Order: sequence, then C-alpha cells, then structure tokens
Amino acid sequence: MAKDSVPSVHSLDKPEKLEELLKQDRGDDCLPCRIVGGGAFLGLAAYSYISGQSQLEKQRAKILASGSRFGMRSRSLGITAISLSLAWLGIWRLVK
Repeated sequence: MAKDSVPSVHSLDKPEKLEELLKQDRGDDCLPCRIVGGGAFLGLAAYSYISGQSQLEKQRAKILASGSRFGMRSRSLGITAISLSLAWLGIWRLVK
C-alpha cells in the first residue's frame, strides 16, 4: 500500500462537515431528469384534481343522501390538498 492512501490519525479524529457530506451524497441530477420528474408530479396533480372533482360531482347525490359526516366541502378540500401537495412536489423537483 502506498503511504498516501492511508489517512492520518489527525484527519480521522476530526468530524466531517455536514454540508460537504450532503453535497457528495446528492449525486448528479441532469436537467432532463428534473424536467421529466417535475412534469410527472405536476401532471399527476392536474389529473388528480380534475378527475377527483369530476368523480365528486358525479357522486354528489349519493354523498348528500348518505348523511355522512364528511360532506361535499370536506371531500373537495381533500382532493384539493392532495393535488396541491403533488404540485408542490413537482415544483420542488424542478428547483432542487
């Protein structure tokens, strides 16, 4: 073994900086990968919102007749929250 490949005790004794470790761990992420990944999340958010609201309107009469504790408003808010979280993941994926 070469002398340069063995680290000194002093270099092993001090902790490594967290920022440097995170930078090494992140890996390379190409622009097309970000665009495809972010676009997938944004598309899923749009699909989730549109299809969810459509299904909710189709089932409106059954939901109102059921007398459930969860009415139209809470179900619509749930669909919107899921769609917004998927959209946020898409934007985060594009930026980070």
